[in-house]
Amino acid sequence: MTDTNVGDSNDSAVSPAPSPYEMTVDLNVVEHLGINLYSNIAAVLTEAVANAWDADAEQVEIEVDPNHKWIAISDDGVGMSVADINDKYLRVGYRRRDDGTDGSVTAKRKRPVMGRKGLGKLSLFSIANVIDVQSAKNGEAHGLRMTVEGIRQSLERGDRSYRPEPLPREEIEVSQGTRIVLKEIKRTRLTPGVTALRMRLARRFSIIGELHRFRVAIDGEPITAADRGDLSIAQFLWAFGDYQPPPSAIPNVVESEHLPERSPDWEKSWAVRGWLGTARKPKQLDSKEAGNLNGIVVFARGRLFHENILDKVNDGRLYTKYLTGQIEAEFLDRDDRPDIATSDRQRIQEDDPRYEALLSFLRSSLSLVEKRWTDWRRKHEVKRAKEVSPALGEWLATLPEGHKATAEKLIARLSALPIDEDDDRKLLYRHGILAFERMRLRGSTTEFVDNLENVDKLLRVLADRDALEAALYRDIVKSRLEAVREFQGLVDKNVIEKVLQQYLFDHLWLLDPAWERATGSELIESRLREVGVITDDLTEKEKLSRVDIAYRTNAGKHIIVELKRAGRALKLLDLVAQGQTYVDKLKKILLKQVDGFPDIEVVFVLGKPIQEQDDNPERLKASMTAVSPGSRVIYYDTLIRGAEEAYSEYLKASKKLDLLEGIVERI
Repeated sequence: MTDTNVGDSNDSAVSPAPSPYEMTVDLNVVEHLGINLYSNIAAVLTEAVANAWDADAEQVEIEVDPNHKWIAISDDGVGMSVADINDKYLRVGYRRRDDGTDGSVTAKRKRPVMGRKGLGKLSLFSIANVIDVQSAKNGEAHGLRMTVEGIRQSLERGDRSYRPEPLPREEIEVSQGTRIVLKEIKRTRLTPGVTALRMRLARRFSIIGELHRFRVAIDGEPITAADRGDLSIAQFLWAFGDYQPPPSAIPNVVESEHLPERSPDWEKSWAVRGWLGTARKPKQLDSKEAGNLNGIVVFARGRLFHENILDKVNDGRLYTKYLTGQIEAEFLDRDDRPDIATSDRQRIQEDDPRYEALLSFLRSSLSLVEKRWTDWRRKHEVKRAKEVSPALGEWLATLPEGHKATAEKLIARLSALPIDEDDDRKLLYRHGILAFERMRLRGSTTEFVDNLENVDKLLRVLADRDALEAALYRDIVKSRLEAVREFQGLVDKNVIEKVLQQYLFDHLWLLDPAWERATGSELIESRLREVGVITDDLTEKEKLSRVDIAYRTNAGKHIIVELKRAGRALKLLDLVAQGQTYVDKLKKILLKQVDGFPDIEVVFVLGKPIQEQDDNPERLKASMTAVSPGSRVIYYDTLIRGAEEAYSEYLKASKKLDLLEGIVERI
């Protein structure tokens, strides 16, 4: 038994039983990871250019057929043998960095290898139905043709592998490196023109150019860093680490500074390089050729690793609308750590600690950027605004020092709003200045400016009810002063009673400033004027009295105004009798409306004093009170003098307001 057991054990160790399980990869993987993975030509060509980099190429030439029938990518790299093509290029999922012979750097130039998943070559199928690959190595040239139709036929047959057809010898023209020709182009994917393609490829690599001995050209014209289109429009620049662009690359930068290249709690080997910049206007970041430049791209190993990490920052402040930039973060793509790039290598798995650390670092850096951007923006936009409109400088000069800085911030904020037309911006300046002056009277200029981050907020402020009333005050007072002068003219001319009556009824504030919002009641006024319309119990005196009056209500009070011609002399007893008639008649009318205790005032407006007032002033007051509490006599001269006195303070301030109005009109 013992020997048998030992023998069995030895046999098992030498010849293990075969596993009953088997994992296979269906050709459907090729279709899903290639044909349907990429959505644009720039992303596809990125994979071809990256392969040329990994092949130690110095020259990459991309040719685009003017009729969009084919695209060719040629490089002068080390090329591939038949074995290389089968074992590496045609092997889906080949991981070069795990290959003991190649490692993570290229053999000749010791470049950091870009490829990692072994899926990039499949992306070519997303824009072309036919792919010709030819390569030369050690003096041997050969080639193959892959087709989408051929792959589908293999799928239908149930094949576990696809066998591309060899290219005829006469079609092979390469003598060094590799040439890939994409044919039967899917035009729906070939949307950008050659110029746009150059700019978009430039934004997907940080290693193109003489510095890295890697020239990439489209139709013979080399791609350069300038083709990215972002640095050239930067007004303010922030550099990470030792990044220093040449002066020729940043012609519009007027302010710059350096930012820390790493977070204090990072691993020692972690750091970032690159830059952040802001354009002067948001529309400069909207490029028809390069697409939307309002974002921050992240590179690792010289190629695009994240298309726009700014979207993940979740910062809605105004400065982000002006932001662009490029960051190199090599620690995101280390060989000794898991691969965190998505299959199309344009985004990152967001739950990885390295990505979270970069995002946190970027948020911290952007807080510094926002503060500096606000200061720089204020400095340069105020200067520019004063050059465009010298009247702005005049306005700022009128402000006390405590308000000047806030006003400059306002001008900078208004300049930063996404307004394209100069005339619209000038109109915005005008409204902004008026709003600022209103807020200054209310003591809330800082709150106003700090909350002004977009057009919507500005419009809400300008539409604020209190602010609107303040804005209209000057116009109201001006119109009232004109009304006072016009009323004076009517009195001087001793015009007929009806004209004076209508004018005063339209300007009740002349009688009492509190009556400016008094509302009329045409129905009751007509019933006061007409005989026996409402009630049958009016006396003959009440029915027959001539009523040249106006009726108004104000805060529960009923006001009857009776005007007399300026040159007419009246007796007190006549006024009392007339006033009492009005009160009695109005009470009867109001009682029909269930107003049991109406508060009624009768106001007589006269041109000449009544005799009884001179003899005994107290008698006049007592007589009017007997008519109804609050009833009184007012004289035209008193009205005019009171109105002028009420607005005398405004008259003193009008010169300053006229100056402001003049400034605003010249903007």
